[in-house]
Amino acid sequence: MTKKIEKQEYENMTAALLRENIDEFRRLFLDMHPYDQAKFYTKQTPDARIRMYHYLSPKEMAAIFEQIDLDDDQYKVYLQEMDPTFAAQMLSYMYTDDAVDVLNELDKSDVANYLTIMGDEAAKEIKDLLHYKEYTAGSIMTTEYIAVQATDTVQKALQILKKEAARAETIYYLYVIDEVKRLVGVLSLRELLTSNDDEFICGIMNERVVSVSVDEDQEEVARKMSDYDFVALPVVDSSGHLLGIITVDDIVDVIAEEASDDYSKLAGITDMDSPDHRPIGAAKKRLPWLIILLFLGMITASLIGRFEETLQKVSILAVFIPLIAGMSGNTGTQALAVAVRSLATGQMNQEGKWKWIVREAGTGFITGATCGVLITLIVYLWKHNIFLGLLVGFSLLATLTVATIAGALIPLLMHRLKIDPAVASGPFITTLNDIISILIYFGLATWFMNYLL
Repeated sequence: MTKKIEKQEYENMTAALLRENIDEFRRLFLDMHPYDQAKFYTKQTPDARIRMYHYLSPKEMAAIFEQIDLDDDQYKVYLQEMDPTFAAQMLSYMYTDDAVDVLNELDKSDVANYLTIMGDEAAKEIKDLLHYKEYTAGSIMTTEYIAVQATDTVQKALQILKKEAARAETIYYLYVIDEVKRLVGVLSLRELLTSNDDEFICGIMNERVVSVSVDEDQEEVARKMSDYDFVALPVVDSSGHLLGIITVDDIVDVIAEEASDDYSKLAGITDMDSPDHRPIGAAKKRLPWLIILLFLGMITASLIGRFEETLQKVSILAVFIPLIAGMSGNTGTQALAVAVRSLATGQMNQEGKWKWIVREAGTGFITGATCGVLITLIVYLWKHNIFLGLLVGFSLLATLTVATIAGALIPLLMHRLKIDPAVASGPFITTLNDIISILIYFGLATWFMNYLL
């Protein structure tokens, strides 16, 4: 029943929009949640959206733009549909961090144009955030927060709260600063409301403030917010001056963005945030890694060629190449996934890197030994050759152990070199372990050739 009502309301809004019934459209549209408004807006044709710009104010459009999640190039398309003055006013009504996110997707000339048109105060706040490096705390923070002086009384703080609440992104925390704007404490809304009016803020504030540096990576910020279960985190410079805050809704976006980025790299795709529906565009995003893997695959092929004599003497060895290579690739990918996650969550630092590596090596040995014994018995029962079974079994033991260690060490090495560990993608680690497994397998086969013959 609810779905039918929602569908009917959607149809009524569309009809009112097309009939140019402004009052009916505004009544239905503004009664919806901003998220639903954003969904309706993005589903419209360009002509219908242009009509909406005439029916809605820049402030009302700002609430919609704060909710929409678009591909990078879509922001430019939508803004170009608007009158430049309308677009600039809309951006000035948005929370500063959201406006900066939109402007970061535009050409520098367009950004300069919008900043010139909008009011001086809004333009200055946006400019202050635009110069921060992307993916840092500074790039995702907002300057719409509530700050009070340590020497203020509760009554005065309440007056400030009432005055600033409308423009603040969150009012659950009040940040306490000194006369030079250094962050000295924090106060929750509950603590403020339950204190006597004549009490001083310095007497009820919490001086142990958890904050983040303006240059700190957004992934570290997300981890810290998750650890402390905060809804907002203050951002400070090297001298402890309060610059802004990061709210939990921005961190949710960061977590989704980082997860998508890691998944792209693990899959060996350059960018999954902006899916390309054209075959050529999609191929361009997949080809770079595939070409690299193609050359790595040629190394594997050349290695097999070097053991051609061994294969000619014992041709049955070729049967087990896919098994050895496939198992090493699988276990390497498993170790890689655990390593990347442990680095991302900070679990590896808590446990200790060397202790963690030793544990992974032990895991690789146990899985290798188990699979090795099992395949030895299978090959013996199948081919009635105990030496062939032992060769495949020992090769599997060695390759799974080495592949697990490699899958654990490579992300750790990349992290040490300040490279995203997810770059050690699944296809990359699989191909690398193929090379290692072929060397081990045919090396042992050549060594024990007499027993196999």
